[in-house]
Formats: sequence, structure tokens, C-alpha cells
Amino acid sequence: MSTAILTGQPVPGSSIEGDLRSLGFDVRVAADAADAERLVAEAPCDQRVALVDARFVGHVHALRLGLTDPRFSLAALPGAVTAQPDGRVTLTRVLARENSEGGGTAVAVDSLPDRIVTALAEDGAEVYRPELGSLVAAVPADPQARNEARQAVADVDDEAVRLKSAVKSRDGFFTTYFISPYSRYIARWCARRGLTPNQVTTASLLTALIAAACAATGTRGGFIAAGVLLIASFVLDCTDGQLARYSLQYSTLGAWLDATFDRAKEYAYYAGLALGAARGGDDVWALALGAMILQTCRHVVDFSFNEANHDATANTSPTAALSDKLDSVGWTVWVRRMIVLPIGERWAMIAVLTAVTTPRITFYVLLVGCAFAATYTTAGRVLRSLTRKAKRTDRAAQALADLADSGPLAELIVRFLPGPVRRTAPLSAAAGAVAVVLAAWAWGPAWQVVLLAGLYVLLSAEAVSHPLKGALDWLIPPFFRAAEYCTVLILAAKADVNGALPAAFGLVGAVAYHHYDTVYRIRGNAGAPPAWLVRAVGGHEGRTLLVTVLAALLTASQFTVALTVLAVAVALLVLVESIRFWVSAGAPAVHDEGEPA
Repeated sequence: MSTAILTGQPVPGSSIEGDLRSLGFDVRVAADAADAERLVAEAPCDQRVALVDARFVGHVHALRLGLTDPRFSLAALPGAVTAQPDGRVTLTRVLARENSEGGGTAVAVDSLPDRIVTALAEDGAEVYRPELGSLVAAVPADPQARNEARQAVADVDDEAVRLKSAVKSRDGFFTTYFISPYSRYIARWCARRGLTPNQVTTASLLTALIAAACAATGTRGGFIAAGVLLIASFVLDCTDGQLARYSLQYSTLGAWLDATFDRAKEYAYYAGLALGAARGGDDVWALALGAMILQTCRHVVDFSFNEANHDATANTSPTAALSDKLDSVGWTVWVRRMIVLPIGERWAMIAVLTAVTTPRITFYVLLVGCAFAATYTTAGRVLRSLTRKAKRTDRAAQALADLADSGPLAELIVRFLPGPVRRTAPLSAAAGAVAVVLAAWAWGPAWQVVLLAGLYVLLSAEAVSHPLKGALDWLIPPFFRAAEYCTVLILAAKADVNGALPAAFGLVGAVAYHHYDTVYRIRGNAGAPPAWLVRAVGGHEGRTLLVTVLAALLTASQFTVALTVLAVAVALLVLVESIRFWVSAGAPAVHDEGEPA
């Protein structure tokens, strides 16, 4: 059990002890600073410890936000400071120093927790301070101030604030106005019954898989049920995050589930639609795979651009200034969020189209909408990159290199590419991608395509031969994703045999999972997947070359089997390593606070 140490005797009528116990703390009382230091040392080393001024007046939810969030080693709010096990050493050292300098004087003279927070900041320690908004957290100095603070607490309904804060600060129009107004109450219902965000996430996945199975029946009733269940899955998808924020139940396992299940649900639904269409005599596997490729490439554009500019200096541009001005006009905010087809709008559109039209029409509309959204967002980011004078950091360059997913072939070629830094890296990546994709389109399974794939390997190696700090170097990972995925799609389609496109769908899905896994590791500051895994799955250039060789060397039916075997091998490798990482104690707790595309 976590330990909360009250510094001083509680004021008569104070509810602080009961509030802390309601949050799961074992409450101890320290007579002075030296006693507080002793109690901190006696607290279990593997548990959280908190120092709270006994005069504290505030909302219970303010204490919850400041003292129970599992994502931060050190956290504080007025009159209170807390440390998780990995922050205990820092807290203990600062507390001992403060006592030594202050001579262990009575803590009633001033606020010991606030002094500790100031000392931690002076030492350069990162101390999380939650945004409290209208919530009250104060240490009144006299009876009049205490009465005023108590009145301020009474004037604000902290449960209403807690419900409101459970919803993301930035969400899409559909989510904000059609889901969150009631999903937050579902989240509270789940919290009061002891359900965890991971359980809700799993329920959302199961619901989406059932929706995909309904779509796979190919009947009108199945399509209608699939649309309804897809919306239900999205409601649960919103609820799990709101439950995590409502009850502050963040975890490494939850981070992995949250990071991967959204994509798994959507892409499984694409597969269900394709199966349903096939039952009706319509082959739309190429459209389903095209939708998955387009959506994945859109995400890579988002991830690469954000990582390239994560900590860039002088990170301003006229385009960004115009965007900020547009955000100040209320209606433009929603229009701009809607036209990029974020997950809420996209799933609603897919659900409605599934219920009232056919899978082919659903995919046509989805492809057109996502293509427009991708063009809009990418064009805006290219303009920002060209007009800003940002200096990118080594961290950003390394993140882009990790997102590029270059394998052993590129590593080997880079060793023989000395020379000055070239500013043509995006052009090299784009030229290689266009060459191999157009070759696959023109010749299909042929050795000419293998030659162009070899050129792609050379150009992709040249593109990553120097640190990716150029204005448009963030485009390199999306170029690589488009080249690999589209080559697989085209060669499978050119094989013109049953099973080739579903096998290609499986291969692209497995590789895409590997790329999403890389993104969320980087977001959690845990680095890319281990080098052995990247080498084992060949890197983007190795897989692309291998697929072209298999297509040229094997018959169409043999090529289908080869794609299936490759998909299973890649999936096993990346899933086993990913699961090992995300369920380990050292995995980062990454949770999106903005609605992803």
C-alpha cells in the first residue's frame, strides 16, 4: 500500500486523512521534518510515498491527479509531493538536505512539501504538476484563508470536473458531439464496478472482430449488424481511454493494447468486408489492401513529421501562423478536423456505408476520402517544412532513421557511400519508390522488376547514408512504406490467382504492425525495436527485393504460398518481440491525447 505522510497535526475538522485513505494511502503523521524523513525511510521501498501538508485544503480529485498518476516518477501540487519507487532516492536525498539545512525545525512553520518541490526543481529533477483548472489545492496560512478555501471547494463539483477531464482535450467532431457526451458516463459506470481500461479495450476489439465476422457473411443483415457493431466498438474504444483518465489507470500493457488494437480492428474489418464481397461474387481484396496501405502511409506521414519537429528549434513558419489564425475561428477548427477523416468520422462513414451500400462502394468512398485527406495534410506539412527555418536535433534524425526501417542490405551499401552530406535524400527515396512501383505495374512478375528493385535498394541506402536533418527528410519513411506496400499489392494483383491478394493483405498487415510498434516505442522514448529484429525481417528494402525475386522466380500459385509463408514468419517474429517488450516492466506507458488519423 502507498504511504502518505502528513507533515504536522491535521487541523480540526479537516478531511485530509479520510481523503488520502479513499485514494488508497496508508496515512502516517510526522511531528516535524526529521520525523517525516524517518517515516519516508520506513515506508516500503517498492511503493509510492507522498508528503502532504496537514493544513491542505482541496478537492479529492486534485489529490488524485497530483498523487496517484502512475506515469510520473515525481509529481506535486500545492502542499503535496509524491515519488514512485524510481523517484524515491531523489526525494529522500532532497528531504535529507532540507532537514540538514533547516535543522529539522517544526514543519508547521512553513510547508515542507512545497520546500521539497522547490529543492527538486533546483536540482533539475522533473516534477509533474497536473493542470487543476477549477479544482482547489491550497495550504491556507490562517483561519480566514482556510474558510475561503473550503468555500471554494464547496463551489466546485469535482466529480463534474473529473468527468469532463476524462475526455480528450482534442478530439474529432463526431467523437466530441456524438460519442463523448455519453461514453464518459459509461467510463464512470465501469470504474465504479472495478473494470479496467484493458478489459474495455479487449471488449472493443472483440466487438470489432464480431463486426468483421458479420460483414464476412456477405448478407444485407450481416452488413447492417456489422455497421452497428463497428460504432459500438468505437464507443468502447473511446470509453477505455476515458476510463483510464477518469481513474488514472495507466499501464504498460494498456499502452500496447491501445497502440495496436485500433489498427487491428480497422484492418480486420477491411478483411471482413472483402470476404463478404467475395461471397457475393465481387473481388475487392485489391481495394481492401489499397485502403490499408493508404491509411498506414497517412499515419507514417503524421508520425514522421511530428518526430522530425518534436524538439526542433526556431520551429515556426508563415504556414503554421496561418493555421493558428484559422484555429481561432471556431467553425474552421471543426471543418479542418473533419476533412482529414480522423478515426471517429472515418469509422462512422464506414459503418453507414457498410449498412446501406456494398463493400465496393464503401472502399471507393474510403479511398477517395483518405486520398483527399492525405493530400491535404501532406501538402500543408510540406509547406510548413519549406517555409520554416527549423534546426533539427540528433534525436529527430535518429527517430526518422528508425522509422525508415532500413535493413542489412542498406547498412552494407552505406559503408561504401562516403562523401559530403547530400540534400537530395528525399529525391533519392522518391525516385527509388517510383521506379520499383512503376516497374511492378508495367511488367508484373518479371526479372526487369527485380533489376529496378535493386536500384530501389541502392537509392534507399543513399537516402539514409547521412543524418536525416533536411527540411523534407521526414518524407523518406512514407516513401519507403508506399514503395514496399504498393509493390506487394501490384505483384499480388498481377499474379491473378485466388489467394494472392489475401496473402498480400496478411503480409502488409504484419509489416505494418512492425512499423506501428516502432512508432510507439519511439513515442515512449524507448528507442526502436532491437537491431536483430530489423535485420531478421529484412528491412523495407530487403523485403521489397525478396518479393520481386519470388514473383519472378515462382509460378503464380507458388508465389501465393511464398507470400503466405513470409507473412506468417514476419508476424511471428514481430509479435513475439513486441509482446515481450510491451508487457515488460520497462516498457513506456504511451497514451494518445489527440485523435489519431
